[in-house]
Amino acid sequence: MIAEEARAMVTTRNTCSRRRWSLWWLPPLACCFASWVASSSTGAAAAGFAVTSLPGFDGPLPFSLETGYVEVNKSTGVRLFYYFVQSEKNPDKDPLMVWLTGGPGCSSISGLTHEIGPFQFAATWYYRGGGLPKLIYRAETWTKVTNIIFVDSPVGAGFSYATTEEGFKSSDTKAVKQLLIFLRKWLHEHPRFSMNPLYIGGDSYGGIIVPTLTLAIDKSNDSGEKPLLNLKGYLVGNPVTDHQFDDDGKIPFLHGMGLISDELYEHAKDTCKGNYHAPSNARCVQSIQAIHDCTKDINMAHILEPLCEEVWSPGIHNTAVIDGISLLMLESAAVDDDLTMFKCRKDSYVVLKIWANNETVRESLGVQKGTVGQWKRCNYNIDYNKEVHSTVEYHSMLMRKGYRAIIYSGDHDGGIPFIGTQAWIRSLNLSIADDWRPWYVTEQVAGFTRSYASNNLTYATVKGAGHTAPEYKPKECLEMFLRWVSGDPL
Repeated sequence: MIAEEARAMVTTRNTCSRRRWSLWWLPPLACCFASWVASSSTGAAAAGFAVTSLPGFDGPLPFSLETGYVEVNKSTGVRLFYYFVQSEKNPDKDPLMVWLTGGPGCSSISGLTHEIGPFQFAATWYYRGGGLPKLIYRAETWTKVTNIIFVDSPVGAGFSYATTEEGFKSSDTKAVKQLLIFLRKWLHEHPRFSMNPLYIGGDSYGGIIVPTLTLAIDKSNDSGEKPLLNLKGYLVGNPVTDHQFDDDGKIPFLHGMGLISDELYEHAKDTCKGNYHAPSNARCVQSIQAIHDCTKDINMAHILEPLCEEVWSPGIHNTAVIDGISLLMLESAAVDDDLTMFKCRKDSYVVLKIWANNETVRESLGVQKGTVGQWKRCNYNIDYNKEVHSTVEYHSMLMRKGYRAIIYSGDHDGGIPFIGTQAWIRSLNLSIADDWRPWYVTEQVAGFTRSYASNNLTYATVKGAGHTAPEYKPKECLEMFLRWVSGDPL
């Protein structure tokens, strides 16, 4: 029912405009999560800032947007920045989802502007130049039926900051602890949403943080922390999960996609015995190097898209150097000034960087002056310790506890290919509830799916999508999410 109503809303809008790690440390860590929440329950709370208009967007925003900070460590001055978009359907009843972008160190605004949020950038500005980048409404936003908090995490990502040097030191476990504190403080300041079904979502490196945070919330609830979080499940896309599984899936993927020869693949199989993550002999190392040399110029985020760098546009430089594709796009833009397709995907990241570093934009978002210098979409220079090397057992524990989950893979992602993801899911030894089959959108195959564990776990591929699947296939991913969050089969 939710999915049907949301589809109608979209139509209306369009018409109008290394290995598994044992968890010997998890019980004390769970206690640590609880003690962190208890010891950090005082101090600065969530300070929301209502945003009714944005530079670059024509007219008032047609959705409810709030931004703000939540202090998650008083002693070191860590404050996480967030964007909160209310559901367009029924915010008091619809699910509440926390969305985490990968990296670690990437801003959650990528999810907001490029994946599942309600606005995006028009491509024509990039090629024509002049003024501020133009924002337009995205009809395929997941906020049709869900309240979403996009959080800049860990500290140092996006507009999140710390007032001390120590505060900028982070890790997987610190990030999870701080997110748990964030969520409880945020809900304390927004009690209206405290009983909404809660989901944790993200992609890429979110595959490490999302299940870890979900399990931490479960443990925190069990310990009696208030408010009780109405946790229902989680979702991750092309998730970093386990180095062994993730890496071992890459070479079979490259071969299956026709990017390496049979001979290269067979030699790698023979010398590495299927273990590509930690080569055990010199011949295996040589095989892997040969495959790397053969594929080094492939865009692994989406193997069919061009490999290109973030560069300033011809329009920005006022140069007449425009290739055939750009010229065709500009000719199309004469009819449609809201063209959203960029020649190269990274061009849209340049536009986001220009927009987010504009002082007027920062003021409109409520960003505190002097807290962040140059904004970066992904800040890979953060002081961060990757200490959780596998979340396979976390998924197993969450399944045993009965939480719902959907794991999805853009099937043209060479970085975290579907082969490795399917392998670690199989290692969970869950019973199959609905076997492998295609799923459809507008009578076309949108991917393939299988359900496990009395339909608690759904796995889906998104046909033709890359590493951040909704960025490549927004219509299909919206439909996938609508069906799943409604409890319907794909």
